Amino acid sequence: RTGTTPTVQATRRDSVMHVSKDKTGLYGLMAEFDTAQGIVDASTQAVAAGYSKLEAYTPFPIEELNDIIHKKRTILPKLVLFMAFCGMMTGFTLQYWASAIEYPMNIGGRPPATWPAFVIPSYELTILFSALTAAIGMIALNGLPQPYHPVFNVDRFSLASSDKFFLVIEAEDAHFAKEQTSSFLQSLGAKGVYDVAE
Repeated sequence: RTGTTPTVQATRRDSVMHVSKDKTGLYGLMAEFDTAQGIVDASTQAVAAGYSKLEAYTPFPIEELNDIIHKKRTILPKLVLFMAFCGMMTGFTLQYWASAIEYPMNIGGRPPATWPAFVIPSYELTILFSALTAAIGMIALNGLPQPYHPVFNVDRFSLASSDKFFLVIEAEDAHFAKEQTSSFLQSLGAKGVYDVAE
């Protein structure tokens, strides 16, 4: 799968406490694994050890990682639902204003505000508002566009688009301490552990 973009497989959970440590210029530590099972097992043990700010990069999606790292649901579904209702109300309001207030016309004895006639345009605006919110919200909540990320500073990270698997523990994690975390990642069977500079 050479040339594909590495899949960001899992990401952060908010930690309860933060320990002050000297992490100047360090984004975190990156561990390299040769197999999908290796990164799944490593992620399981990292979460069990109390690490919460994790990211996994894989050449293809691995469904187990989302469950292991307990990826937090975003507010996007609620935003989409809210904007869908806004679209529906916008459609009804616009048609009511045009038909009953601004341009009232008696056509065949029909009442100016005939809601069945308003359903189709209102439905279309419901879909439009929710689709735009889903697309724009997904881009915004993912922090895109993001032309630079600290993981790009690790030379071997380019292999994440072909056949290697990488687990990153961020320096902002409450349990992060460079030496101990490095030793921990080595104990998980990592092929290599690399500093990720900011």
